[in-house]
Amino acid sequence: MGKNRDKLWWGMMRRKLFRSSHHHGDNAIIVLHTNNGNFSQESNSSACQENAGSDFTSRDDIAAITIQACFRGHLARRAYRALRSLVKLQAVVRGVVVRRQARFALHCMHALARLQVTVRARQLLLNN
Repeated sequence: MGKNRDKLWWGMMRRKLFRSSHHHGDNAIIVLHTNNGNFSQESNSSACQENAGSDFTSRDDIAAITIQACFRGHLARRAYRALRSLVKLQAVVRGVVVRRQARFALHCMHALARLQVTVRARQLLLNN
């Protein structure tokens, strides 16, 4: 099961990388963050060469960011699964505790009912 999950993760990452490179063409570079806070897309190679040092992110940086995003998503999903299993374990433990409390409460109620029957029987015997 672990190998299938790893295959799925690598396949998803590969699809994201290839889709982003084919979707925007060969000369396209997407700016994820610039100094002035604007987001833009540039497909002209001469404009890319002029602003290469200041505003634009290289393909290697985009690939690294994409890989990091996929890996962080993978870690988040794994943490969520661990948390979900922990919550299930807590529910099981709490269920055991609640059943124990219910059993104790029924035992006490049964003892009170027996005591009430005994007291009522004594009252009837004394009144007659």
